[in-house]
Amino acid sequence: MIKKYFLPTSYVDNFTNITPARLNQLGVRAVIIDLDNTLVGYDEMDANEKVVNWFKLMNDNDFKVTIVSNGKRKRVSNFADPHDIDYIFNAQKPLSKNYKKAIRSMDVPKDETIMVGDQLMTDIFGANLIGLKSILVMPVKSKDGYATLLNRRMEGIIMRYFRKRGLLVKED
Repeated sequence: MIKKYFLPTSYVDNFTNITPARLNQLGVRAVIIDLDNTLVGYDEMDANEKVVNWFKLMNDNDFKVTIVSNGKRKRVSNFADPHDIDYIFNAQKPLSKNYKKAIRSMDVPKDETIMVGDQLMTDIFGANLIGLKSILVMPVKSKDGYATLLNRRMEGIIMRYFRKRGLLVKED
């Protein structure tokens, strides 16, 4: 049961390891991506050069991208609007409603869409609930918001379980 709900399709160090070639291998044309501690630290307000370059790379290779974040409207819109990236705020992940909304808005079949995020308990769990492919990334910062701390403890237990069984191996 743990595997069914929390095991990602893939596991990488950083979102920048997610390339058009890898997405093509996975049969993906659309990316739903988390914001806080996936793209930038939860306390960083703006996209850095790595994020901007990755958005451009995805756009140049015809991948659709939507940020789906549990963050507040102002936080998410201020981050996404300057880069013309679609977004959903207050997403209530892992609930499936806003994953489905993002898929509909990108007009790409679910089996050609992937979720990218840094948390098993929200991002990956939500993706697995609706049968989406998923990529777990290492958090960009070790510091988290208060609400995330409990999730991280549970994730540590689950990650040890997966690693012990050889189920979770980082890709290059």
